[in-house]
Parts: sequence; C-alpha cells; structure tokens
Amino acid sequence: MALASTISPSFPSSRVAVSAAFFANGFVIGGWAPQIPILRSRLGIDEPTLGLVILAFGIGSLIAMPLVGAAVSRGGSRAPVILLQVLLAPALPLMVLTGNLAFAFPAALFFGAMVGGMDVAMNANAVAVERGMDRAIMSSAHGFWSVGGFVGAGLGGPLIAALGPLGHSLVVAAAVLLFLVPVAAFMLRDAPEAASAPVEPGSGGLAGLRQALRRDRAPVLAAVGIGVLALFSMIPEGAAIDWSAEYLVRAFEADVQVSGWAFAAFSATMAILRFLGDGIRDRLGAVRTVRLSLVAGIAGLATVTLAPNEWSAIAGFAVLGVGLANLVPVAFSAAGNVPGLKPGVGIAIATCFGYSGILVAPSAIGFAARHFGYPVVFGSLTLLLVVVFIGSKHLRGADRPRG
Repeated sequence: MALASTISPSFPSSRVAVSAAFFANGFVIGGWAPQIPILRSRLGIDEPTLGLVILAFGIGSLIAMPLVGAAVSRGGSRAPVILLQVLLAPALPLMVLTGNLAFAFPAALFFGAMVGGMDVAMNANAVAVERGMDRAIMSSAHGFWSVGGFVGAGLGGPLIAALGPLGHSLVVAAAVLLFLVPVAAFMLRDAPEAASAPVEPGSGGLAGLRQALRRDRAPVLAAVGIGVLALFSMIPEGAAIDWSAEYLVRAFEADVQVSGWAFAAFSATMAILRFLGDGIRDRLGAVRTVRLSLVAGIAGLATVTLAPNEWSAIAGFAVLGVGLANLVPVAFSAAGNVPGLKPGVGIAIATCFGYSGILVAPSAIGFAARHFGYPVVFGSLTLLLVVVFIGSKHLRGADRPRG
C-alpha cells in the first residue's frame, strides 16, 4: 500500500480509530445476541424459520462485501467505514420493530449488509495501519470487536429487562454513533491500494480481481484457500453468536439475562486472547499460533457438547473463545499479504468466504438443531477445526515482513 501518499493522523491515533470501529461493530452484534430469542417469541416462529431470518442477515452481508471491497480498492477504506457505521446505528432498532416476517426479512438483509460491509472496510483499514506500524495489530483490532461483543451481550439482558427490547436497541444505536467520533476524527486516510505485483493502472476492486485472474490464477487461488480456512474457523463463531443464547434457553431453560452470558463469556476470553495474540504470533509464528489455538477450540466445543447445565455450557463457550480468538486475524493478515494481489482484493475474498460462516451457516444450524439437538450440532463443528489444523501451513503469509 502506498503509505507515502496517505494523508492521515499519526499511526497510533489511527490505531485508536480503527479499534473504535471494531468495538462499535462488535457491540451491535453482542446486543443482537440476547434479542434473538425475543424475536423468535415475538414472531411466533420455530428454529428453522428463525434460521431463514438469520440467513437473510448473512445474504445481506455477502452482497455488501464485494461491493465495499471494490469501493475500498478505488478510494480507500476511511469513507466506507464512516458511512456504514452511520447506517449501522438504526439497524438493530429496525429488527426490534419487526412485527411480522414480511418486515423481518428486509430488516435482516439491511442489518447484515451494514455489518458485513463495515467489516470489510475496517479490516482493510487495519491492514493499512498494521503495515504503517510495521508490527502486528490485527489480533488486537479484533480484540476490540470481542470487547464490544462482550459488553453488548453482557449489558443486553439487564438493559432489556430494564428498558424493554426497543429501549435496549436505542441504547445500542446511540453507542454506535458515539464511537463514530474517534473514527471520523482519526481514521487513517489510506490511499488506493497497490498490489505487490505490477497491475494495469487504474484497476481496483472487482476489476482488479478479474485482472489478477487473467494474469495469474495462483494468488487468487491462494486467497480462496485462506478464505476457506477462515470459513471453517468462523462457522463455530457464528454458532456461538447466533445460537448460544437459544441453546441455553432451549436445553437448560435459562432466563434471558443468563442466556446472554454464553456469548459474553465467549467474547470476553476471545478479547483477552486477541489482545495477547499479536505478541504470541510475533513470538511463535502464525502457523504454530493457529495450531495451539485449534486445540483449545476443539476442547471448548467438546465442553459445550457435554455440558450438564447452563454454567458448564457457559464455561465451554469461554474456552471456545480462547481457541477461536486468533484464527481469523491471522487468516486476514495472510490474505492481505498474498503476493501479486491487492490487499483489498485479498481481504474481500477471504471475508466473503469467512463471513459466510459467521453469517450464513448459522441458518443451517437452526434446521439441524431442530432434528438432532444443539449438543450434536456443536459437537460436529469440531470436524471443521480439524480441517483448519490440516491446512494451517497456508497461513504462514501472515508472518510476511510489513512495510
């Protein structure tokens, strides 16, 4: 990335700004988690139908991601992050106001588009800041997303109890706009991207991807492979976000305040390990970090599967957070450093694959849970982490020198 041509605040200030964007995005997702059982009850629907609503959320994200990736490649990531954060603020209130399925589907589509599009833009900005600082910051950026998720989920139940679902959603919207202040003031004005191999002048986004395919398929295939590993890493994360609260309600008859703590525990441990993750990766290397993380992730899923009560399940989700914490940050750093491919194109490919796991696959979990039960579903997710372990050597590009 041509950092010499950027006009921005200092890189430490830019790191604060991108961290605030990650926090705001995670806070909304955390606030969404305890609202899911309430939405199901309000609409009078079962798990498969709820899964279709969540599928609409995922489809919205997958539509937005390549479009935002193209915009980032043409003009940088700062403007898309700011615009999408503004539009994200009313997304949860719109979901809470849904009184029927006819309104729930477009509301979920919009919600997903804002979350997913913002995710692409803020990850691209984090790669730009990471390169400018010449050291890893991606894990800690995702750590702020997890902190946002923890705070959003932890406060969600008590705020819903005190203010009702709509009052809670308006608090979430206000917080998103509050965190827009440092984002707008300090976010890095990254220049349009330059690939690590020559490309035709003026290309970017989807045009850059087509150009890369004509010139050399290997970089694109490498990014796709990384995206598949991100996909398999994020399906368990999507299961924790969208179904942990419902699991506790269905399996253990937990109340709404307790059910939100499953995702809160998951987010808390994920945040801690993500803040430690950059240092761990610098010391151990990307591949070894991923493999050790996967051992913890498999142990966490086993605990969730075999849990005899809600508190054991919450502990399992906490261990799962430890295991999943650094898989995606490492994968996105590797995708942004694929030789011969623009960083924004590599990240767009990886995020489209990866976030289909966190946004689309959970809809299938609703169908599977109805027929097989949540313990069987969570237990089967260990197979995906085994595949990531086998393919982890392909993430070594995250250790590529920056600058």
